Amino acid sequence: MKTKVQVCIIDDEQDGRDYISLLLKNEFPDIQISFQASSVEEAYINLVKNAPDILFLDIQLKDGTAFDLLSKFREINSQIIFITAFEHFAIQAIKNGATDYLLKPIKKMDFIMAVNKALEINKKNKSSTTAINQNKISLPTLQGFKLTNITDIVRCEADSSYTTFYMSDKTKIIVSKTLHEFEEFLADYNFFRIHHKHLINLSHLKEYIKGKGGQVIMTDNSVLDVSVRKKNDFLNKIEHME
Repeated sequence: MKTKVQVCIIDDEQDGRDYISLLLKNEFPDIQISFQASSVEEAYINLVKNAPDILFLDIQLKDGTAFDLLSKFREINSQIIFITAFEHFAIQAIKNGATDYLLKPIKKMDFIMAVNKALEINKKNKSSTTAINQNKISLPTLQGFKLTNITDIVRCEADSSYTTFYMSDKTKIIVSKTLHEFEEFLADYNFFRIHHKHLINLSHLKEYIKGKGGQVIMTDNSVLDVSVRKKNDFLNKIEHME
């Protein structure tokens, strides 16, 4: 199951957000804008919930700077395209992991080149999180990587820019990538995201408990909430499982 590339636009000026939206619509119609924000606080709240592939980030925001926002996270896996009217921020932007750096007013060709660069880097990064064969996945760790049987994964839990894999043998593997980066790949292996924090292996589902969103009990006896937004899709998925 393929999902669109997700981006977010963080700029304190409405005209700036509108212009980036227009460029994306005209030049990259397959890209989806997941959210827009104008302040550090608004952006932080949304980034905790979402993991965009590309982050368009103005440096000067209503209540601080882009660097104030980035300092709130241990790591951001999004490709960051900084946007500013001030050239002297370039070195600081590079130190903060800039994929590219665009000066206002944004030139269309510079924008296209920056987005294509971000898409290419994102594609290469995702290719490092691929199955070695139909039954295994390579999980990057601080020490290197672990080859893991997909069928042994009970569930995955999001923690900001990290993901914790809970295995059937009760061990845990912590990976410095967002849950979003695994969701698309694992969807083809009977995984379903029941909540912004939880991606579960339906093969390890033991029980569903009714409620507003409801809860699931997994084979490791963990009890997880199902979000109200995901409830109908989840129940429909269970109903049509082979």
